[in-house]
Amino acid sequence: MELKVKQRIALGVYFFITGLSFATWASRIPTIKTLFNFNDAELGTVLLAMPISSLIGLPISGWLVSKFDSRIPLIVSFIGFSFALTLIGFATTPFLLVVAVCAFSFCMRILNIAINTQSLTLQKKFEKRIVGSFHGLWSTGGLFGVAFSTLMVKIGVSMQTHLLTISIIILVIALIVYQFTLKNDKSTTGNKLIIGKPDTFILYLGLIIFLAAICEGGMFDWSGVYFKEVIKEEVFTYGYLSFMICMAISRFYSDKLIQKIGSKNTYVFSSSIITVGILVAILFPYFWSALIGFCLVGFGTAAIFPMTFALAGASKKYSPGMAISIITTYGIIGMFIGPPVIGYLAHAFGLKNAFYIFVFVGLLIIPFSRMFFKSQLKSE
Repeated sequence: MELKVKQRIALGVYFFITGLSFATWASRIPTIKTLFNFNDAELGTVLLAMPISSLIGLPISGWLVSKFDSRIPLIVSFIGFSFALTLIGFATTPFLLVVAVCAFSFCMRILNIAINTQSLTLQKKFEKRIVGSFHGLWSTGGLFGVAFSTLMVKIGVSMQTHLLTISIIILVIALIVYQFTLKNDKSTTGNKLIIGKPDTFILYLGLIIFLAAICEGGMFDWSGVYFKEVIKEEVFTYGYLSFMICMAISRFYSDKLIQKIGSKNTYVFSSSIITVGILVAILFPYFWSALIGFCLVGFGTAAIFPMTFALAGASKKYSPGMAISIITTYGIIGMFIGPPVIGYLAHAFGLKNAFYIFVFVGLLIIPFSRMFFKSQLKSE
């Protein structure tokens, strides 16, 4: 087997187990809400702790990119990531929960930058597009995570046992495949964060990621609560499961879609599908219609992250690692600020009405993507 194929498989495994881990946490948010007796606003405040800790990782991730091959922060952050997942399950007070969630978020930021940097470097060894397939594996891992969580909820397994089991499994797998990860990918230029006038190339891509992340984050953190409290479904993970299934399937075909209709049209298509899906779930708050709506949101969000990361890798100002680090900051802020905002809106106006924010945010992807491509034409 060729070395590049081994590296692709190893990196794919990391994407898979990262998605599995995140989905495990997200699918248990309704359990956390019940255990600590949080109202929507209080849960939103807990979720707000995540972007704060993640933002701390911006200068640290930039330093790591410039000092080490991406595989070093990859494995170190993954070890911390797995331990933090266990701590979430065993937190006994809101304070300890926030500490564990902050550690989880911080490690996930470093991990995401490392695996996406590896994916862009590895892409150069292949003629066909492969970045979308990695994100497809992330979503597939998430799908397995939700499916396993659904089983755990259905048979009444405690959250502590559930999260500990997943943590052990992912850590063992990560240590085994680490030897096959890409080496010598440290960039020698473009590793310094330049403070001053924003680079429009990175700014617009960051804003697109920010908007998409609000939609994804909302599905990750609130789809289970929506099915539990609005749809009144006892097995509340069904909505999240349908979202992840459709996202996973779509991401494996996203590279082909982008090649066929182009990145510009893919953004418009994705934005439209997200908007329609959310409206279906809001206007028809019943099991099957909400399920279909969440499926559409999964289809709509699928291509945005891999497509935007791939575009970021072409930055003339920053190295791929630093470019990903910067736009990941936008994504993390969107993914973790969006859910708290939903919590506050739900507390004030009801959860179903709070979901209208996703309609507005989903539509905004179109004008910002147009601004990006327009700015690129001017710079050429």
